[in-house]
Formats: sequence, structure tokens, C-alpha cells
Amino acid sequence: MRILLFLATNAAILVVISIVFRLLGLENLLAENGVDLNLQALLVYSAIIGFSGSLISLFMSKFMAKRSMGVQLIEQPQNQAERWLLDTVARQAQQAGIGMPEVGIFEGAPNAFATGWNRNDALVAVSTGLLRSMNDDEVEAVLAHEISHVANGDMVTLTLIQGVVNTFVVFLSRVIGHVVDRVILKNERGHGIGFFVTSMIAQVVLSILASAIVMWFSRWREFRADAGGAQLAGRHKMIAALQRLQQANDPEPLPDEMAAFGISGGALRELFASHPPLEKRIEALRSAA
Repeated sequence: MRILLFLATNAAILVVISIVFRLLGLENLLAENGVDLNLQALLVYSAIIGFSGSLISLFMSKFMAKRSMGVQLIEQPQNQAERWLLDTVARQAQQAGIGMPEVGIFEGAPNAFATGWNRNDALVAVSTGLLRSMNDDEVEAVLAHEISHVANGDMVTLTLIQGVVNTFVVFLSRVIGHVVDRVILKNERGHGIGFFVTSMIAQVVLSILASAIVMWFSRWREFRADAGGAQLAGRHKMIAALQRLQQANDPEPLPDEMAAFGISGGALRELFASHPPLEKRIEALRSAA
């Protein structure tokens, strides 16, 4: 339902933009300058390109996470620790009102992530380094943080925001390419080399700028997941888990496609960071108390 509503909203946005283009006479203005461009058709094309990759990535996220991170699913617990992990996730999932996620373990420095296209069909995985370095209360808080990501629908929302951003990156880069090709380089027929080169450069530049928007949302929903984790496991446990992560020496970063859903954002900071600094997350939890 979240996907359908989001797609319907963005379809409405595209219709409104198309109407605005007509009211402003933007197509006529471009035509007067020799730019024969169908903006409505370009919008539809951009939306298809922009959302296709994001949605495919979303639907394949669990499969790719298992392969890229070497996640070993806990299907039949082999020891007390694995049984505790399953029981803890089951209890938190029930509290959060979601289906039981798959639970797995992967090798690496202290970290964890959640992924999946559906809040009732997700994957929660923790690293061996995290299990070794944290006590049960801290691991419980980390699991609660990831369960909160799932319950909040963060994987779906972030993917769809990326799709919207991709749409406008493709659209604007093509418009810029057409203007340069027709107006500046005076190419009268077809697409010249100016269009392709300019479009590629514009797409790279716009993608970098657009990623700042996506990362802003990623940082914002980290605070929400921390708050959700505090509700499920306890505020003091959530703060203790984040403090333990602060003590970790250079935690191993997750791959790019998984970084936005991890418990620790690695070394990236400021504008293009997927996670806020740990000290700010701890401060937010303390302030909320």
C-alpha cells in the first residue's frame, strides 16, 4: 500500500508539472529557441528510468544483502546465542506489529543492518564483531533499532525517494543537453555529440547534488530508528549501544547499497553522510528523555 500510494502521489506530481509547463508555455519558449522537446514525454521517460533501478534494487535487496555480506541465516538455532537472537527479534517484531523477519549473522566488525521490500518480509542481520563486542542489552538495542527501520518502512521510503530524485536528475540532464545542443552548438537535426556529452556531465553533477537530499532523509530516519529502538529495548540500552559503537576502532563500512540501513554509518560525515555522528544520536536520545 505504501508503494502504491507513493507511486500514485508521484504520478500526480508529474501530471501537475506537465500542466504547469503548458500554462507557462515552456515548450513554446524552448521551440522558439530551436529546442524541439516534448517535456511531457520526457517526464514519463525519466520516471520510468528513475524508478526502475530503484524498485529493482528494493525487490532484490534481501538476495543481494545475503550474497554481498555473506549472511548466514539462522533457521535452526545451533546454540543458545542464536536461540536468544531469534527470540529477541520475534518479541520485538511482535511489539512493533510486523511479521517475523529472517535473522542472520555475517562476519565483520561491529555493525548490523535491516533490508527487504516489505515490512512483513524483511531481513535483520548482525555481525560477529558486534556480538563479540556488545553485551546482551546492547545487542538487544541494536536489534530494536533495526526492527524500527523495518516497522517505519524506511527501506521502501528511501528507495522511492531515490526514485523521485533519479527522475528529476534524468529529466533535467536531458533538458540541459537539448538546450546546449540546439541553442549553443546550433545543431538542427537529431542529437549531436554536444547533447550526449552535456547530458552525461549534467547527470553526474545533478546526481551528486541529489544524493545530498537522499542522505539528509537517511540521517533523519536514523534518529527515528534510534527513538523506536529506545521504545522497544529501553532508552538506556540504546544509548549504551551507541556508546559502545563509539568505542569501536574504525568500524568496517558496509557496502554502499547496505550502508543506509546499518547501525553505524562509517567515516562519512556532513552533507553526504548516511548517518548522523554518533554523539548527536546519543544527545538526541538524552534530550528526548
